[in-house]
Amino acid sequence: MSTPFHWITTPLTPDLIRGALDLEHTAHGLLPHRLPARARAQNTDGQLAMAQSQPSGVRVVLRTRATVIELDALRTKRAYAGAPPRPDGVYDLIVDGQPAGQAGVSGGNVLTVDMATGSAQSRPGPVGTARFAGLPDRVKDVEIWLPYNETTELVALRTDAPVEPVPDRGRARWLHHGSSISHGSDAASPSTTWPAVAGFLGGVELTNLGLGGSALLDPFTARAMRDTPADLISIKIGINLVNTDAMRLRAFGPAVHGFLDTVREGHPRTPLLVVSPILCPIHEDTPGPSAPDFEELKAGRIRFRATGDAAERATGKLTLGVIRDELARLVRQRAADDPHLHYLDGRALYGEADSAELPLPDRLHPDAATHRRMGERFAAVAFASGGPLAARA
Repeated sequence: MSTPFHWITTPLTPDLIRGALDLEHTAHGLLPHRLPARARAQNTDGQLAMAQSQPSGVRVVLRTRATVIELDALRTKRAYAGAPPRPDGVYDLIVDGQPAGQAGVSGGNVLTVDMATGSAQSRPGPVGTARFAGLPDRVKDVEIWLPYNETTELVALRTDAPVEPVPDRGRARWLHHGSSISHGSDAASPSTTWPAVAGFLGGVELTNLGLGGSALLDPFTARAMRDTPADLISIKIGINLVNTDAMRLRAFGPAVHGFLDTVREGHPRTPLLVVSPILCPIHEDTPGPSAPDFEELKAGRIRFRATGDAAERATGKLTLGVIRDELARLVRQRAADDPHLHYLDGRALYGEADSAELPLPDRLHPDAATHRRMGERFAAVAFASGGPLAARA
């Protein structure tokens, strides 16, 4: 006679969730945030509010001998008017450090954005379930990586065996900040964004503050990094400042200094790597802002174009080339008094030869293969013996 199946429902408590800086209790459950409440209160931008609520790098981590795991979640998925549907978010299952399956959830809310007007409409939907079955019947460490591209409210966790938190393995804590490229656009899944790939290869514990469209040297982001425990830090700066046309060269240098000064208040001797932009041909020598290419949109494709004029560099408009030169200069200047500060040209992760082989599909964001390549290269440069983030990794 078979043994009856009994579900065990385990409360989703902070000791089971990693990679979030705050957990908000909602009417449905628990909403992970990647910026703390104080930073969110100071933000007035809807793009950043959405980006920080999308749980890139956030995972449910537990120790169990369960063979079946179900995670109920309410997603909020983005759609773009007139464009093909965006891929559904993916939940990655990692067992004892190895990929072990994928799932998704149905239902959920849909936020439809009109890129021509900037307006958005929301349609509500029901809670869905990500289910993983056939897991090995032994005690194991399990990680469920949440979708990087969907706001995710965690509703319930069910298993067929008891669950406990995973003990601290003593891995170095890596805190990374960057743009939508670091956030994950357009990686295949949450554990294959380039920071996640680099973190696995480097054997470090990732907290990903890649914030789509929002790596803009905001002081509240710097304070969040200042106040977050970290053994290793990297900051990738540039593309959002160009494609939003957010500031000129006169403001850029002092803003970088201020951002780094704030981070250093909480981490005065932590290895800190400043990374300049990867190659992006439309903005190498042409300022922003970026805009959707509406001719491409009519054909059902999302692609972007630079709307600035190269001549505007003379008036202080930023391009990626200008930013790389200025970042390299600033880091050289600061490193004279800060031996733990380092610089990496982003083109070492994705450069001219890579662009010829793997062009950016929408002219701004790397594809899945490029994410993996960038993660492998970052790990080899930063975490390897003698690398700028190797001292405590």
